[in-house]
Amino acid sequence: MKIFEEIKIRPAGWVKAVIYALVLGLAYFTAFTYLLHLWGNEDFSYGYLVPFFVVFLIWEKRKRLDVIPSEPSWKGLVLFAIGILLYALGELGGEYSTLYISFWLIIASLVWLHLGWRKVRTIWFALAMILAMFPPPNVICVQMGLGLKLISSQLGVWMLQLSGMSVFREGNVIDLGFTQLQVVDACSGLRYLVPLMVLSLLLAHWFMDHFWKRLVLFASAVPLAVFINSFRIAMTGILYRVAGQQVAEGFFHGFAGGLIFVVALPVLFLVVWLLKMLPPRDRGFRLQTADVTPEMLELRKNAKPAEAMSFREELFESRFVVAVIVILMVFAVTHVFEFREKIPARKSFSQFPMVVGEWSGAKQAMDQQFIDALKFSDYISANFYDRQGKTVNLYVAYYEDQRKGESIHSPESCLPSSGWNFREAGTVSLPTGSGGTRLKASRAFMERGGLREMAYYWFPMRGKVLTRLYQIKLHNFWDALIKRRTDGALVMTITPIYPAETQKEADQRLQEFVKDMKPVLDEFLPD
Repeated sequence: MKIFEEIKIRPAGWVKAVIYALVLGLAYFTAFTYLLHLWGNEDFSYGYLVPFFVVFLIWEKRKRLDVIPSEPSWKGLVLFAIGILLYALGELGGEYSTLYISFWLIIASLVWLHLGWRKVRTIWFALAMILAMFPPPNVICVQMGLGLKLISSQLGVWMLQLSGMSVFREGNVIDLGFTQLQVVDACSGLRYLVPLMVLSLLLAHWFMDHFWKRLVLFASAVPLAVFINSFRIAMTGILYRVAGQQVAEGFFHGFAGGLIFVVALPVLFLVVWLLKMLPPRDRGFRLQTADVTPEMLELRKNAKPAEAMSFREELFESRFVVAVIVILMVFAVTHVFEFREKIPARKSFSQFPMVVGEWSGAKQAMDQQFIDALKFSDYISANFYDRQGKTVNLYVAYYEDQRKGESIHSPESCLPSSGWNFREAGTVSLPTGSGGTRLKASRAFMERGGLREMAYYWFPMRGKVLTRLYQIKLHNFWDALIKRRTDGALVMTITPIYPAETQKEADQRLQEFVKDMKPVLDEFLPD
C-alpha cells in the first residue's frame, strides 16, 4: 500500500465545496465584480495570475496534506466571526478593501473548521498569497504612488543629466527645454512594485531557506521597481527628442513599460543567485511535494480514525450548516433589508449664495471626467474673494448614499497630487460664528516650487463632524443600522500663501472665511 497518494475528496466534500462557492459568490458578487474591474487596470492586471499561484502552492503540499489527519475544529469560528463582522462593516460602510479582507478570513476559517489547524499551518503561505489578489486600499496606493513618483522623477532627472541633457524638475514635471514630461499615476512605479513584490515573495518561498535571505529578497523588489521606472522615464526623455510625442504616449509608452518589467525579472534572479552564494548556503529550488517528516507519518499512524458517516450525515454536518446559514443571514440583512434608503431632503448647491459675509464669489464648473470619477450627488466649487482680492476656494461634495465605490474621497490621498509636496498635517479648532461653538478640522500645508497653499477640511456626517476616513466608515456602518442613512459630505477650503505674507496670515484668512461660511453651509447639509 502506497503511503503517498493524491488527496481524495469524498462526494459530500465536493457538494459542500460547490455550495460554499455559490454562497460566497452570492455574498461577494459586487465585491468581485469590482475586483475584476480593477484587474482591468494595468497597475493591477497581475491579479489574474494570483489564483493560479495559490492553487499551485496548495498542490505542492498535497502529499503533506494527505499524511496529516483532518481535525475539524470549532475554533475556526473565531476567524469566521471576525470575517462576518468585517463583511457587514464593508457592506454597510461602503468599503471594498474591508470586504476583501473579510473574504480572506472566511476562507481561512472554513479550512480551519473542516480540516483543522495543522492543515491550515501546512498551507498558510498559499492562504496568505490570496491577499495578493486584492489591490492595496486606495489611500495606501495614492500615498505609495506619490512617493514613488517623486523618487522616480528625481532619479530620472539624474539619469538624463548624466546623458548630457539639460533638465529641470518641478515636483513631478520634468522640463526638457523643448518640452515637458509629467510623471503621472501610470508612471508612479506602483505598476511594477506590487507584482515584483509578489514575485520576490514566491522566489523567496522556493529558493531561500533562511529568514534573513527571504527578507532581503522580498525587500529588494522596492528599489528595483523604483530604479527600472526611473530608467524608463529617462529613456522616454531621451527618445522624446528623437521620435517625438509618440514615445511618451500611446502604444510605445505601454510597450516600454512592459519591456522594462521583463528586464527586471533577470535582475531578481540575479539577487537570488547572489544570496545563495552567501553563507549559510541554501538548498536551491525545491517543491515541497515529498517533504513529509517522520513526525507527520507518526501523527498519521496514531490519529483516531474518522467516524464512518453517510453522505447525508456528512452533508448536513453541523459546522457546514452553521457556516452556510450565517453567511446567508448576514447577506440577507445587508441586502434584502435596505438600511440606506432614507435620504433626507436638502437644498441644492445651485442655490448657494455667492455673497457670504464680506466675501464675494464665482462658481467654477468641474470637468465631467472628475464628476464621473468622484460620483457625488451634488457639489459646489467656487472661488471667494475678500476686500483685498485674496482668494479662498470652497469645495463641497455631498453624497446622499455612500455605497461601495461611491463614497467620500479623503483629501489625505487626493491633495498630494500634481507635484504638490505634502509638508504638514494636523487638526485645528475653528470659530464658526454660531453661538461661540468651534469646529474641529484637519489642516494641510502644501508646496510646489515657489507656490504654497493652506487647506482646512472636514466631513459633516448626519449631525457629526469627522476628520478621518476610518471614522467615516465606522459611522456609516452604525448609522446604516440605526438611522438608515449614510449621507455625508466633504468640505474643503484652500487658500494660497501669497509671497508677501506668512503662513499665520493664511491661517487667519481661512478661519475668517470658515466663520462666515459655515452657518450658510449648514442650511444645505441635513442634520
